[in-house]
Amino acid sequence: MNRSIQLSLLAALLTAGFTSQAQAADSPEAQRAEIRKMCDAALATLVKAKPKLKTVIAKSPGYGCFSSFGVTLLVGGAGGRGLVHNNATGKTTFMNMGQASAGLEVGIKDYREVLVFHDAKTLNSFVENGWELTATGGGAAAVEKKGGSAEGGASLGGKISIFPMTETGLSAGGSLGGRKYWKDKELN
Repeated sequence: MNRSIQLSLLAALLTAGFTSQAQAADSPEAQRAEIRKMCDAALATLVKAKPKLKTVIAKSPGYGCFSSFGVTLLVGGAGGRGLVHNNATGKTTFMNMGQASAGLEVGIKDYREVLVFHDAKTLNSFVENGWELTATGGGAAAVEKKGGSAEGGASLGGKISIFPMTETGLSAGGSLGGRKYWKDKELN
C-alpha cells in the first residue's frame, strides 16, 4: 500500500478516534439520540431534493446515515459516526467510519451521506465487515447550510448507492479512496 495512503488512513482513524473521545462525555443514550437526529435530518434533506428516493429507501433492504468531517490536500482523511438500519428486521446498528483518499482533490468539509443498500446480503456484509472502496468527484461550497453542492459518489460494485451532502465546507476535485465502517462497541 502506498505510504501516503497509509498515512491518510491513519489520520482518518485518528480523526474518528478523536470524534469518539469527544463524544464519550455524553451518555450512550444521548449519543444514539444525536445520531438518530442527524440521520432523520439527512434523510429529510435527501428526500426533499430527490422525492422519488423516499419510496426507493422504504422498499430497500436498509439504509445507512453517516456524519463525517474530513480534510484533503491531495491525500486526505475523514472520520465520523452513523447508523445502519435494516428495514426487514427493524434493527439499527450504530457504527464508526474512517476514510483515506488520494487524488487531485483539495478541501475541508463537514458532510453527511446516506447509503441505500440494494440487497440484504450486501447490507449484512457491510455491517459485519464494513469495507467499501469508493471513487468520488465533484465540488461543494456551503456555509451554515447555505450554498450548494454538486457532488457525486459511486460504489465500486454497485450494490450500495451513496448520496453525499455537504453541510459546511469547500472542496473540488476527484479522488480514489478506501473507507472502513465498523460497529461502535459502546453504542450497540
